[in-house]
Amino acid sequence: MRRALVFSSALSLILLSAPALAWWDGGHMQIAAVAYSKLTPEAKAKADALIKMNPDYQTWVAGVPDDKKAQYAFVHAAVWADDIKDPAHGYTNDDDTPTGQNVGYADKNMHKYWHFKDVRFSTDTTTFPNPDPINAVSQMKLFIAALPAASGATDDVRSYDMVWLLHLVGDIHQPLHATERFSAINTDGDRGGNEVNVMPATGEAIDLHAYWDRMFGGYVSAPGAIFDANDKAGLSKVQVDREKIKILDPDVWTQESFVLGKTFAYAEPVLSEGTVSVLPRSYETDARNVARSQAALAAARLAAVLNAAFKWARS
Repeated sequence: MRRALVFSSALSLILLSAPALAWWDGGHMQIAAVAYSKLTPEAKAKADALIKMNPDYQTWVAGVPDDKKAQYAFVHAAVWADDIKDPAHGYTNDDDTPTGQNVGYADKNMHKYWHFKDVRFSTDTTTFPNPDPINAVSQMKLFIAALPAASGATDDVRSYDMVWLLHLVGDIHQPLHATERFSAINTDGDRGGNEVNVMPATGEAIDLHAYWDRMFGGYVSAPGAIFDANDKAGLSKVQVDREKIKILDPDVWTQESFVLGKTFAYAEPVLSEGTVSVLPRSYETDARNVARSQAALAAARLAAVLNAAFKWARS
């Protein structure tokens, strides 16, 4: 028992100190795996060609059989936007000077603020400022517009944009990447639940944002994510509303996530802002169902965006 308690405490410290990474690797890679399976042959060929331009491509395919390289690289590329937050990659943290530029791989900034667009709300009379206009939505619109060959963007820019989109489409479908609560307790905002502590059935204290992020697991390999996505209870088996798949407007995606965030992420007991909110089974069941539904929808929409962008493209 003592060993279990020590492990739980250590895990809590790791989770509470970790940066916000929507869905973590497991979720982003599974979304990409499902999206890749839905690409048309034409879109798949163009996506494969563009991903080869990423500076980490050779690492992603090292030791991978030739017939798996394209799929594994696409799946792994979905976490590149988080990978570059590691200082070892040589990118600069530019949080204090946000930019909405689109210059391709010459851009050596981390752009952490591109990962979310927090629609703000208050549970009392606490006022809040307008969010920064440079965010996940502003960048997704920019990247989607640049993807078609007719945009005139270079392949270097289009590769960079596509790899970011593999990540951001997943990000914005995580409800806490589109929602931020202001209150007398958090007058500067709770940073999408990062300032809120909860305790799930596993027994450890964890911030609300990380609780939602980890729904699909942490570090995983590309083949592991593909296996999980296609398992009998995997994302590929989740039914998605066909009409929703047709909605390719990032503003609409964000509003949908915001509504889900207020309804489910900030449901009781989280809404009452206790010191540590102990999550009941009903909350955790709803959270898992929402997460699975949103991740599956993100995969379908990601595929739809790429299929549309590359419809008339030729390598």
